[in-house]
Amino acid sequence: MLEHNLEAVARHMLLFSLALEDPEKMGLQERSETFLEVWGNALLRAPVAAFVRAQAARLALLVPEPDRLARELPWLRLCALKFRERDALEAVFRFWSGGERGPEAFPVGRLWDARVRHYLGSRYDARRGVSDWDLRMKLHDRGALVIHTQEFRRWRDTGVAFELRDSSVYHVPNRTLASGRLLTHRGERVAARGYWGDIATGPFVAFGIEADDQSLLQTRNGQPVKTAGEITQHNLTEVLRELASWGRPGAAQGDPEDEQPEPEGSSKQRTSGDPAREPFALHFLPLGSAHALHHKGCYQGRFQLLYVACGMVNLLGPELGACVAPGGNLVVESARFLVDLRLEQLQAFAARVGELAEAAGFTPCATAGPAETFARFTKPRAAGSGPPPQSPSLGAPSVGCATPAPSATALSPRSDHAHSKPASHARVGADPEPQCPSLTSNGGSGDQEPPARF
Repeated sequence: MLEHNLEAVARHMLLFSLALEDPEKMGLQERSETFLEVWGNALLRAPVAAFVRAQAARLALLVPEPDRLARELPWLRLCALKFRERDALEAVFRFWSGGERGPEAFPVGRLWDARVRHYLGSRYDARRGVSDWDLRMKLHDRGALVIHTQEFRRWRDTGVAFELRDSSVYHVPNRTLASGRLLTHRGERVAARGYWGDIATGPFVAFGIEADDQSLLQTRNGQPVKTAGEITQHNLTEVLRELASWGRPGAAQGDPEDEQPEPEGSSKQRTSGDPAREPFALHFLPLGSAHALHHKGCYQGRFQLLYVACGMVNLLGPELGACVAPGGNLVVESARFLVDLRLEQLQAFAARVGELAEAAGFTPCATAGPAETFARFTKPRAAGSGPPPQSPSLGAPSVGCATPAPSATALSPRSDHAHSKPASHARVGADPEPQCPSLTSNGGSGDQEPPARF
């Protein structure tokens, strides 16, 4: 998995550790509610904030101790990160755990309002009308019909997307949404901590607009029976239930750079067992390493699936294409739910994605159908080569990259409001199905962050 910044890496680690928590320590409902609040709310309930502090303190102790990290979180690999990146990652967890006390360390309410004022400008006093317009004329027209006016308006005003309890109990700032940025102050570049995430689209499109249970999508008198928040909670609970029944991850040890891929069709590959039950590991790659991966033999032609979030399409090129095995797949998230883009801009974005994919050595999938939410491509196989590799996500929950070696990679953009879907392989993005979101973020640019997946 490759990110733009270390705050996003830290969020992924926290959310994955929550999703993979021992069911005997935390029940299914408590896990799903905690996940929703940490993932999608700017303000938390006191018990959830206490959980974040405790988990962040634990991760801060594990990051600088590789041996202990391998014992307690065998699915996590930080060995590819540089030492300074690990030190910075530890500092992020220290901040989350309350090294700087009090809400003023991260006044997210004031920061959220400042972002909204800057985003709307002269339209700020009519912000409710703007919210309704964006929802009905943009998100609804693009397929997100189940998002209710009240929940979308509440998120636009306060940053609280999922109100699972009385509104008065949400008052603790969600520090996991804090990130740093270099700003110009009196002619000098200074580092500033703030909230730079999504204030336009919201987290609802990640888990909350599709469902396998069609009864959740029913309408009465033209209005959806269930809200996007209720559908999100249902879908996430099903994902976590599947993870619990799948079994505890016991990943193989080691660094993929020290491993050699098995020849295609070898007996070891054929007898490796059911891929849905094999152990997995989530490998984080150094920041900015997308254009250098192909120089290492362990990554050349290694991945069977490359997922690129729409905020990281600029990294798609021949260098990343060289890391995908012949017959492998490329999935690129579209900008469909970015409300600031007009139809012609969405079409231009889709055309640009096609050009970049072609330059990287991919061809469009013939059976992909309309590419509204995701564009799918495949890498042609050489004549006379064997059968195409199977995707490691088939039959397994989308939570990481299968081991002993990564078989997919994803590019995931940001550390801000990570409204993401869970990812299913080695990644530079998020997972391909909108109804099964990934634990990562997909990022946009400017004031907008695209939906993310699990």
